[in-house]
Amino acid sequence: MEKTDQYLTIKQSGEGLYKEKGSKFISLAVFVQDEEEVKQRLIEIKKRFYDARHHCYAYRLGLDGDQFRSNDDGEPSGSAGKPILNQIFSYEMFHVLVVVVRYFGGTKLGVSGLVTAYKTAAREALEMSKFETRYITGKFRITCEYPMVDQVMRMIKEEDLKVLKQQFELDCKLDVEVKKSQQEKFLSRVGLWYEVLVKEL
Repeated sequence: MEKTDQYLTIKQSGEGLYKEKGSKFISLAVFVQDEEEVKQRLIEIKKRFYDARHHCYAYRLGLDGDQFRSNDDGEPSGSAGKPILNQIFSYEMFHVLVVVVRYFGGTKLGVSGLVTAYKTAAREALEMSKFETRYITGKFRITCEYPMVDQVMRMIKEEDLKVLKQQFELDCKLDVEVKKSQQEKFLSRVGLWYEVLVKEL
């Protein structure tokens, strides 16, 4: 299995809570598809916790390793966003946003105290989430005449492909989802049938 073929992400959001010297740290871990969704989720969370002093966060998106960011939102540099991001890294999560909201309790915690608080709160949110493994896939349309359908369906079953849509008429069309690691094998198998056409969607 190629490493980039599958990734761990959040199936169900989680919330955590950490208290230290009167300060409350409320954490949320959510699935995000792209940067647009990150912005949208941040707007929603800031609206929900509008009276909090800080909304610190970190996120990690694509699997190429360079789509991540952290934000201290007014806390001392490196004391909030980075500890949150490090938790995302330690769980090896992708397409995830973790926000930790702080209600100040009147006592300063110092940089090391803040690092502990944000790290612990982020971990709590991730612990309370439900994880799932997702695969990087491509979508393909198979077109064939009706007599070929049985062979095509057998191949789909053998390769354990997901059928997204099917239309059986004189010309039959099947839209299938194929894992990245299977695509080469899938295309070479279909390529053996000159009566069958395949195109990427």
